[in-house]
Amino acid sequence: MLTVRDALDTRYAEPLDIATLARLVHVSPEHLIRSFKSVFAETPHRYLQRRRVERAMFWLRTTDRPVTQVCLDVGFESLGTFTRTFRAVVGETPTAYRRRGPLPPAPGCVTRAWTRPASYASVSEKPEGARVS
Repeated sequence: MLTVRDALDTRYAEPLDIATLARLVHVSPEHLIRSFKSVFAETPHRYLQRRRVERAMFWLRTTDRPVTQVCLDVGFESLGTFTRTFRAVVGETPTAYRRRGPLPPAPGCVTRAWTRPASYASVSEKPEGARVS
């Protein structure tokens, strides 16, 4: 499952499907979904979407790329899907998130921790002490 997660982390902008990922580790698509979820507590698709949103969050706050370009750069094919998924993960639209301005100066690891979406959980479901951006 680490091989699949690594592939999702490095190839997030590419069109990836379950069959391709399953072939990567020589299991059936159904087995991949069950195993991945038991190990990482979310499906490969959900993990990929969250990873794409995480990257988009960084680009929205550190570049002047249009939202549509960020959407395409992180692997979404539809601006509507990107906006809906972004809002489900972050709690606001990409445009509203960008209005916060540039990220504060901090070491890269700190910035990544601040901006990493933890899950699809709503803000009220986040664990105590979790940062809500």
